[in-house]
Amino acid sequence: MVIPMLSALDPTNRLPKGLQIFQHLRQAIVTLKFKPGQSLSEKEISLQLGVSRQPVREAFIMLSEAGLVDIMPQRGTLVIKISLEAVKTARFIRETLEVAVAKEACGKLNGAFFLRTRALIAQQKMAAEAEDFEEFLSLDEAFHKSIALEIGMQRVWELVESQKAQMDRVRFLSLPGASPMRKLIAQHEAILDALEQGDKLACEEAVKQHLSEVLSVLEPLSLAFPDYFSE
Repeated sequence: MVIPMLSALDPTNRLPKGLQIFQHLRQAIVTLKFKPGQSLSEKEISLQLGVSRQPVREAFIMLSEAGLVDIMPQRGTLVIKISLEAVKTARFIRETLEVAVAKEACGKLNGAFFLRTRALIAQQKMAAEAEDFEEFLSLDEAFHKSIALEIGMQRVWELVESQKAQMDRVRFLSLPGASPMRKLIAQHEAILDALEQGDKLACEEAVKQHLSEVLSVLEPLSLAFPDYFSE
């Protein structure tokens, strides 16, 4: 199978090439440019990106550690199918961490944060109207990340990020219809309202409701796209 064309790496990015390529490929897998079960070619990706095969090999190893690809010696590298169990586990871990972050953030966020975050939600509404699913998902991530970073919990967000790719593929697949984008935006607004009011119980309930959304679409999507899922 021929892989889709990848955009060029950012020449101003100072991160190691292997990490840049990992981030590039992770995004392509999450947004289903690389389909579950698809074979990835180290040679073709290196040619597309204009890099040697070594950083691509390093990126494949990082993708394997993230549970997104299966590297089979002498047989190639495959994008792992979406595991129902892995998604449920990732959601549980993410909920546990993000509820704790939201409760910790209550009473610690200033007016400038709320102005920035409401502007971000406005951008998300525009992405929804344009049916730009990739931009919508990117803004969704920015919303959650901003809360953790605002209270100095970068490391906690990194832990969330290490788990969320398993959820993100399902969430991206659900956006055209299974998870109405207006509903997800309303859930973001509920989280932000609770944070602004300093209501820890409301924060907990709003975050739980939002992150449980994936469970309501998981089974229907696995039936609609059986080739994408494994048990």
